[in-house]
Amino acid sequence: MPQKILVAGATGNLGGKIINALLQKDVQVFALVRPTSSSEKIQQLKEKGVTVLQVNMDDITELANACKGMSCIVSAMAGLKDVIMDAQKKLLDAAVAAGVPRFIASDYSIDFTNLVPGKNRNLDMRREFHSYAQNKPITLTTIFNGAFMELLTGDMPLILFKRKWILYWGSALQPMDFTTTYNVASFTANAAVDATAPRYLHIAGSRMSSKEIGEVTSAVTGKNFKLFKAGGLGFLELMIKLTKLFSPGKQELYPPWQGMQYMRDMLQGRAIKDVNDNNCYPEVYAVCNYGINFAISIPLLKQQYT
Repeated sequence: MPQKILVAGATGNLGGKIINALLQKDVQVFALVRPTSSSEKIQQLKEKGVTVLQVNMDDITELANACKGMSCIVSAMAGLKDVIMDAQKKLLDAAVAAGVPRFIASDYSIDFTNLVPGKNRNLDMRREFHSYAQNKPITLTTIFNGAFMELLTGDMPLILFKRKWILYWGSALQPMDFTTTYNVASFTANAAVDATAPRYLHIAGSRMSSKEIGEVTSAVTGKNFKLFKAGGLGFLELMIKLTKLFSPGKQELYPPWQGMQYMRDMLQGRAIKDVNDNNCYPEVYAVCNYGINFAISIPLLKQQYT
């Protein structure tokens, strides 16, 4: 009998890609969605061959019934406290009640295990969930993938096209991990069907410093991008506090200061491991890791650069 994998957050960006990656495997794929989810997205999932389970996420009994018989629950839910802590805790409790052996938490982030608590709101929520989950009778897996590669030109604007600058704080030589959402989805799908998957799976499509990002950006665009040091990490910390004071954005998933918190954590070098786990799934690693040039070109080429 093929494994049964249930994905929560299947109608989201990353969740949808995880679904697609799982459909390439010899497993039965289920999607857990709210009754209020888009009927169009639900229909799209069904047309792919996914079994859609519409469930009241506040009802533990209903959730547990949906989880019965599953080999692994993959959480790809995105949000703030009401999702990452409250809803995900209910999903975990339901998985335990249903006797599901494995659970992949909705982390997909830089490694926060060596970071200072209270310094990054979104990571603090994940840390709190881990504290809740660690003693539950279920095998947990967390995917640490660095930053999503696509954020380089979006919510984490290191590349300033109009000025031809590569923005950084601290050292331009500090390595940072980046992985595309497609590669994260592929690694997650492999971990979902692997009963021996590690507790923490560290992956990186590319490991680059600000200096290397500048070199590749220049090569891709044919323009000369220069490094621009905005200040030291202490100045970045001050900027975070001021931005948070004048632009709170408490109900936003990625207000400006949240992206700055991620940048500080990455540029401190405490979120990076000397050795990653890319080779845990060589077939995925071979596809995703064509090197710095190819990896960073993905978001760059999406820009209408002139």
